[in-house]
Amino acid sequence: MLFFALDRSKTLGLKVAKAGGFDLALHEEREFEGGEHKARPLADVGGQDVYVLQSLNGEPVASANDKLLRLLFFLAACRDHGAARVTAIAPYLAYSRKDRLTKTQDPVTTRYVAQLFEAVGVDTVMTLEVHNPAAFQNAYRCRTLHLSTEHLFAAEIAGRSTDRPVAIVSPDPGGVKRAQLLREALQETTDKDVPFGFMEKRRSAGVVSGTHFAGEVDDCAVYIVDDMICGGGTTLRAAEAARAHGAAEVHAIVAHGLLTNDAVTAFAQTSLVDTITLTDSTAPDPAWAGRLGDRLRSISCAPMIENAIRQEHDTWSAQAASIRPRNASG
Repeated sequence: MLFFALDRSKTLGLKVAKAGGFDLALHEEREFEGGEHKARPLADVGGQDVYVLQSLNGEPVASANDKLLRLLFFLAACRDHGAARVTAIAPYLAYSRKDRLTKTQDPVTTRYVAQLFEAVGVDTVMTLEVHNPAAFQNAYRCRTLHLSTEHLFAAEIAGRSTDRPVAIVSPDPGGVKRAQLLREALQETTDKDVPFGFMEKRRSAGVVSGTHFAGEVDDCAVYIVDDMICGGGTTLRAAEAARAHGAAEVHAIVAHGLLTNDAVTAFAQTSLVDTITLTDSTAPDPAWAGRLGDRLRSISCAPMIENAIRQEHDTWSAQAASIRPRNASG
């Protein structure tokens, strides 16, 4: 088995390798004048079960498009040079939000990205807490593997000492299933009843509206769970509603931190949200910690990714071993 992490996700890749007790396979990335680039494996990929990690969030130094193209080219190179199986690991998967038509002649970009992965010969696409798991699975014709964060988040919440009851809240109707899964995992972990709530949300022409809040959160430590946080408006609306309904504490716990400068400013200037907990699926901007202090917290998704890699490789190895004798005898 070979595990590569492209340069923009090397920090997370090192954590995954450390969790699994294996080495990060060597590769090279080069930049050329005119903005072109290349990446190639330095380890021999022939006959190997290959895993390549690259989170596809945009950064000041690399757009989501740039990171996606680099990942695709590297995956294609592995396939061209004889890899037996190739798995793309994109903890944050770009364009997963645009999974349906919302306006006349809209693109369905989720499906187009899927077709790009399929075109370069990827066997499996693995991602963490995608925006809409059903749409993700339906968009791909190759195999998909979705890593859900409910158990990771449940352990984090259960580990925080509080005398107050804990409530789970979805900031919009689309995230209700995600919040329900976390609630169930937390109840299983703590053996306590966990109240639940959700916030109404409608979006039209970029304007978010909806004021109704359903749920009993009075005197609770509320955890608003979401797949990503970008502009922060959705989280702040839900936090304000939870406070208005008597919440004693409000915390955000989110898989992917895509915070804009305006979002960091908004959180820094309000006391509506006590803490913001993000996974390390995307590399945080060091400036966030300087402005948010200890309100900003991080938990690692590396053990989840390592466990998925190990299970995938063990299953593939067992299948390959069972096929070889039949081929030899035939």
